[in-house]
Amino acid sequence: MASEVEYESILCVKPDVNVYRIPPRASNRGYRAADWKLDTPDWTGRMRITAKGKVAYIKLEDKISGELFAQAPVTEFPGIAVETVGDSSRYFVLRIQDDSGRSAFIGVGFGDRGDSFDFNVALQDHFKWVKQENEIKSSQAADSGPKLDLGFKEGQTITLNIGQGKKRDKPRPQSAGGLGLLPPPPGGKIAPPPPSNHNTVQPSGGAQTECLLELDSSNSNTVVQTNPSSDLWGDFSSSASTVPPPASRQEPSSGNWVQF
Repeated sequence: MASEVEYESILCVKPDVNVYRIPPRASNRGYRAADWKLDTPDWTGRMRITAKGKVAYIKLEDKISGELFAQAPVTEFPGIAVETVGDSSRYFVLRIQDDSGRSAFIGVGFGDRGDSFDFNVALQDHFKWVKQENEIKSSQAADSGPKLDLGFKEGQTITLNIGQGKKRDKPRPQSAGGLGLLPPPPGGKIAPPPPSNHNTVQPSGGAQTECLLELDSSNSNTVVQTNPSSDLWGDFSSSASTVPPPASRQEPSSGNWVQF
């Protein structure tokens, strides 16, 4: 299988860039652009950022002829190939390499902050794309692995037993006291309650009418008596006729309301 052909693409081009010789780092605090001779750059040209595969190349070229002055291969960003300085956002430290593998550190700077911003964004976008490509390849490698086959093989059958389980007796509900309910009598019938020995007397319709008339008549002292419909209720009628009339009550000054 033939390997994939990698093409070189241009990420960013800046026409003006200054190159400086930088002193060795004195401590671990990082580089400072104030230590460079910013007024007298050692070289001036253009910067072209290209990408070939996953590696980005920062190339310093002549403005007119395009001759390569130096280049810095970048395999990760941020990293040792491109470092920022501690006192400015327009200056960076590049690790340049030649064809033999020798490397050196130089300082580069832009006259405009917008150029330094574009320089940062071009490298960030490239390595963001590299990260996405690596994630896609790792997911494809995981999908290409052996998968679990849950299908039936040829001639394989399965047996289901439905409705052949043993029935379980449901427990009887218990009352709050923890005692079970009593079973019904053997005959299936409930005996009626014993008859009561007390003689209940139901009031006749005439007595009910008499009570209603007594409540309704607020200003009258007469009692309306009803004649009994039969001799059976004569005693009750005679006793009702001997009831003295209710005493008249004074009406309140606020209105004709009956006080009970």
